[in-house]
Amino acid sequence: MINCLASYIDPGTGSMLFTLVIGLLSAGYFVLRSLIVKLKFIASGGRAGSRSSERMDYVIFSDHKRYWNVFEPICDEFEHRGIEATFWTASPDDPALKKPYQHVKCAFIGEGNKAFAKLNLMSAVICLSTTPGLDVYQWKRSKEVGWYVHTFHTVGTAVGYRMFGMDFYDAVLLAGEFQRDEIREIESLRGIPAKELEMVGCTYLDSMAKRLETEGAQNKLAPVRNLRVLLAPSWGPNGILSVYGERIIDAILDTGFDLAIRPHPQSQTADRKILDALMTKYPNGGRVSWNYDNDNFAILDWADVMITDFSGVIFDYTLVFDKPVIYTEANYDTALYDAAWLESPQWRFEVYPTLGVPLDESQFSQMREVIKRVVASKNLRRGRDRAREEAWAHPMEGACRTVDYLVRKHDELVASQEA
Repeated sequence: MINCLASYIDPGTGSMLFTLVIGLLSAGYFVLRSLIVKLKFIASGGRAGSRSSERMDYVIFSDHKRYWNVFEPICDEFEHRGIEATFWTASPDDPALKKPYQHVKCAFIGEGNKAFAKLNLMSAVICLSTTPGLDVYQWKRSKEVGWYVHTFHTVGTAVGYRMFGMDFYDAVLLAGEFQRDEIREIESLRGIPAKELEMVGCTYLDSMAKRLETEGAQNKLAPVRNLRVLLAPSWGPNGILSVYGERIIDAILDTGFDLAIRPHPQSQTADRKILDALMTKYPNGGRVSWNYDNDNFAILDWADVMITDFSGVIFDYTLVFDKPVIYTEANYDTALYDAAWLESPQWRFEVYPTLGVPLDESQFSQMREVIKRVVASKNLRRGRDRAREEAWAHPMEGACRTVDYLVRKHDELVASQEA
């Protein structure tokens, strides 16, 4: 019993121990590296260059393959310009690994702590990522990275991450002015240095819009058919499946419409028991299907209306596919998130009523009428136009503007080091 207790390490303690070990290893690594550089400098008669030949210019890091839709346009732009860049992924089956790039080097660097260990020893001028928690959890700032840049994987808010998610980035790429306002408010309330904010637009919305012009054409021309409903919840205790579960699924099926359920990817870990029970009761087949595709384009194009909660997919669906939503007003607990610090209301909750209609359990018995009314609404079309203007700056220019910023910042950093 004593041996069992002694061998148990809770997750929090394990994370702390990992951070301590990585910190010690990193310190030792950089001391040794510095010594080697100095010895090389002396051996060369003091003629060594100011930059290490091992230092990478641009590193793009993705912690999961589902973010390839964010990074592919950026990598394509680097490739188009003939600029050398490195893409690191923590997914062994990331689509990036199959791209036949000449100038962008794509590599799998391991999963979990193995990936963070490599990141913590990285040497690069600039690192771009959509992963929050830099210098908060396992991912520590490397002493040999000059500039950390964050880009979003959703346009709904800048304060939806766990607390301190972006605090230690040097810059953030924006898609809408409301994101700037949210970030500046957080910085002011916390008394932290202001980050560099650059308005570039949204790369993955641009890509989806381009695909819609071709791949979505067949769906637009489909003959008269049954209405298609997509249930797209977020994850955790505030998500639709956790709050309503069987009740909302039954209400949708009672309409006679076709239903596809696409849980948030994180639900497969956080809500595993709930998903297993629901998939057992509502198996694939007939008018019900479960969707776990890495790429959500096909299922968003398939649906005529979406039912969701506070998931960021609401903006992918409304801004690109120009279709209406029904959103449940489940209690959204901000306690663990950056949003908890805001004194002003979040933009996304102010704009939701212009994109769709709220739904509570008292309306489940009228679900068919609610869905038909939302699909036919012209006022919601005007709301989507407004949201598109406020949340999607520089349409179809996201990748170009992102790489423009990275190249400009890279040149500034290199010039300052060589001065």
